[in-house]
Amino acid sequence: MTALTMLWLPILVSAVIVFIVSSAIHMLPLWHKSDYPALANQDQVMDALRPLAIPPGDYMLPRAQNMKETKTPEFAEKIKRGPVMIVTVMPSDGMAMGKPLAFWFVFSVVVSFFAAYISGRALPPATNYLEVFRFAGATSFIGYSFGMWPMSIWYHRSWALTLKSTFDGLIYGLLTAGVFGWLWPR
Repeated sequence: MTALTMLWLPILVSAVIVFIVSSAIHMLPLWHKSDYPALANQDQVMDALRPLAIPPGDYMLPRAQNMKETKTPEFAEKIKRGPVMIVTVMPSDGMAMGKPLAFWFVFSVVVSFFAAYISGRALPPATNYLEVFRFAGATSFIGYSFGMWPMSIWYHRSWALTLKSTFDGLIYGLLTAGVFGWLWPR
């Protein structure tokens, strides 16, 4: 067993490296450039929605008030007529990146913390690189990758986007594993 206090350096270094690499992945025109295509009539849709002043949040259309309503012919007709959607309305702040980037870094630290916790409980100091790589890599891959899968399963989120994010998670997991193997206490 390795104490968490001995693993603060790999926790922080792996989070910083994941932050830098993830920024590059999303800023360069790589595999994420087609994640969110524009609606063909986006100006018309925005003009139609703007007067409704929908506050930021997550919404479902149509949305029944209870399970009983979902069984009514009226609700079935709403579904049939469409559109059927789950939509996130974001604040109109110019898509400021500071807060989401800070949260992403904190999330990366949390994933690395759990990789450290699980690896540290299973492995003593001076464990060889590949053993540390295995534990830290599997844990961080799960942390970075599998959260989007339920969104595709239940809410029809794009499987292409989920698979691309899973590939990103594999990269982040491998980076985290490499840092943990490199900086594991001797």
